Amino acid sequence: MKNKSFDILLFIAIIAMVIFGIIMIYSSSYIWAEYKFNDPFKYVKSQTVFFIIGIFLMLLISKIDYNFYKKKSNLLLLICFILLILVLIPGIGKVRNGARSWFGIGPLGIQPSEATKIALIIFVAKYLTNNNKDIKSIKKGVLPILSIIILFFGLIMLEPDFGTGMVMVATLIVILFISGVNISFFLKSSIVGIVGIVSLIIAAPYRLKRIISFINPWNDPLGSGFQIIQSLYAIGPGGLLGQGFLNSRQKHFYLPEPQTDFIFSIISEEFGFLGVLIVTFFFGFIFYRMIKISLKAPDNFAKYLSFGLSFGIVLQAVLNLMVVVGLIPVTGVTLPFLSYGGSSLLVSMASIGIILNISRYEK
Repeated sequence: MKNKSFDILLFIAIIAMVIFGIIMIYSSSYIWAEYKFNDPFKYVKSQTVFFIIGIFLMLLISKIDYNFYKKKSNLLLLICFILLILVLIPGIGKVRNGARSWFGIGPLGIQPSEATKIALIIFVAKYLTNNNKDIKSIKKGVLPILSIIILFFGLIMLEPDFGTGMVMVATLIVILFISGVNISFFLKSSIVGIVGIVSLIIAAPYRLKRIISFINPWNDPLGSGFQIIQSLYAIGPGGLLGQGFLNSRQKHFYLPEPQTDFIFSIISEEFGFLGVLIVTFFFGFIFYRMIKISLKAPDNFAKYLSFGLSFGIVLQAVLNLMVVVGLIPVTGVTLPFLSYGGSSLLVSMASIGIILNISRYEK
């Protein structure tokens, strides 16, 4: 049964979080922006444009019946497949930070791997709904969808974008888990996964350096360990209430581009433990609202879709926070809704738009 309105509390929480993110993007980036572009508001203006577009996109998508994506899932996945191929072609795809994962549109950049995460979640949700009887069979139910997941993971790794690929695969594996796939499959696949991850690390020296810098960043304090050391130097002095808004020291050319992956470090430095609580509360609250929507979803497709989108957002947030505090090696994933990045923000807000539409059909 369709409700007239969506989950307004989730909507308000997302808007508040993005506004807080824009404020912190200014605080963390104005030194760099002034130096690089002679404009302290460079990053803030770009993120604000994407935020305004994101609001309209989120509201528009919240009005589109979620079953539309079920009908168009094959087409959406095909479009993402073509884009992932095109971005790998020199002259079409743009290289940023060593990865050919962007389409350059003027001063802006679009990252197709971000949209692929949504398309694959939609496709997997549809597959599990239509093949519910076969999902207990590894050969008939799991292997066909797993081969598609591996194909897209492989394309993303060619860029390479290990962080996005891992978030995508982990999210899809969790959807398979809640759908009722035999537990023995996950035990066996975890062994294969560990071997695969180790192989990927060995194949790329920079990933091995990240592992080494994670174990002991002071082995190479000016190289592979530089980011995590500077991040910890930002978090450490934060104390209970922090150094005060705009008073971060690490953003003064110590922590590289702090408005992106390490924005949480600046939040911790300027707002201390209070800032940590604010960010934790935001993500905890939106996850609670999203899971509540998933549990009340009217059918299996809506449940899988809503849960997959919800888990993908929260998993990415958890991975980012673990990197920033030194619990895992640097993965290169942004903090959803808070980090600077137009593609990440638009995809995250689009995901929320789909979840808001599902909330209109709550049982």
